[in-house]
Amino acid sequence: MNNNKKIILVVDDTPDNIQLLSGLLKDSYKVKAATNGEKALVVANKAPQPDLILLDVMMPGMNGHTVCKKLKQDEATKRIPVVFVSGNTSEQEIRQGMDLGADGYLGKPVDPAQLVALINRVLINA
Repeated sequence: MNNNKKIILVVDDTPDNIQLLSGLLKDSYKVKAATNGEKALVVANKAPQPDLILLDVMMPGMNGHTVCKKLKQDEATKRIPVVFVSGNTSEQEIRQGMDLGADGYLGKPVDPAQLVALINRVLINA
């Protein structure tokens, strides 16, 4: 097993979505998961930190926008790339996510090829 795999944190309040994304990524990446925004912030601050965060927008409690804002305001986590994953792909929604500092935006249902391509592009540029 390759211990040098990049770490991806998948944040989604729906366990099926976490399972789907984890299944797509587990062969190439080490996958961590959080089911809400508060847990995501805790995991993002723990060593080893994730190399990239896939972040759902619509979650109860702390939504993805708030999580991204907090990550980008924290000196310890502001350099971790964030890719929003959402069922809402309106221009306004995507612009809002990018304005918060996101490095990418994927619509649900996630296209596996698009997911891998975006992750590779973001990690190369990180």
